[in-house]
Amino acid sequence: MPTAGYSVPMTAPTGAGSASIEQPDYWWYRVRADLLRVALERFVGEPRRLLDVGSADGPSVGWLRGRGKQVSLDIDPRGLTAGGVCGSAMALPFADECFDLVAAFDVVEHCEPEANVLGEIARVLAPGGRMLLSVPAYEWAWTHFDDINGHRRRYTRRRAVRAVQTAGLSVDRATYAFMSVFPIFAVDRLRARTRERVTRSTPTSPDTGVVSLPQVSPTVERVLLCLSRLDRLLLRRRNLPFGSSVVVAASKPGLHDSLGA
Repeated sequence: MPTAGYSVPMTAPTGAGSASIEQPDYWWYRVRADLLRVALERFVGEPRRLLDVGSADGPSVGWLRGRGKQVSLDIDPRGLTAGGVCGSAMALPFADECFDLVAAFDVVEHCEPEANVLGEIARVLAPGGRMLLSVPAYEWAWTHFDDINGHRRRYTRRRAVRAVQTAGLSVDRATYAFMSVFPIFAVDRLRARTRERVTRSTPTSPDTGVVSLPQVSPTVERVLLCLSRLDRLLLRRRNLPFGSSVVVAASKPGLHDSLGA
């Protein structure tokens, strides 16, 4: 396993498996994939090799398919497609500077220490290569759902930008997402925190250990999907001032023409 000649302390993500393993068509995954595409597509360029870190969240990278040779990696083998690599984001089993693009959607918040996972992504990026990142927003929104998912932290945009810059990458765009449904998210999280003071349930499937998602009626789902269209329209033109996720595009110092930019 080539790791640039140094050892990387490993703390594997903890918690249950990604809910997308059982419910890849859940409304949130579908909306996230769309918002990631709108917010980040112009930073993709023409990569020759692309690494998808955390491929158990497969629905988030469908829009990147067909962009060069794609390699998927996940610590949970259930999330891997044929030819995927089972491994940790804390010690990527790849040589230095071998990818033009690395996508890590809702991965970094699972890893401790944070600097190691971002350092590994920066290490495998070629000069001029780009990282595409998403993380959950706001520590005040922490609930038992974060515990079960194995989260270590939630982010503000400022904190995400600082972490990426500390890893030696230059931030090209940083924005919130899911702004239009944020009032619903905030009420739900605050209500959950109040309820958890009384009881702490474990929302996982007893058969698979996969996190169970909050179920919504078809009517509520249609409302959420409709509201999310506003994010899509706004993200084409500007960064959003708040939302339940933070989305970042960053680049490694070097010649951007390695991506065809």
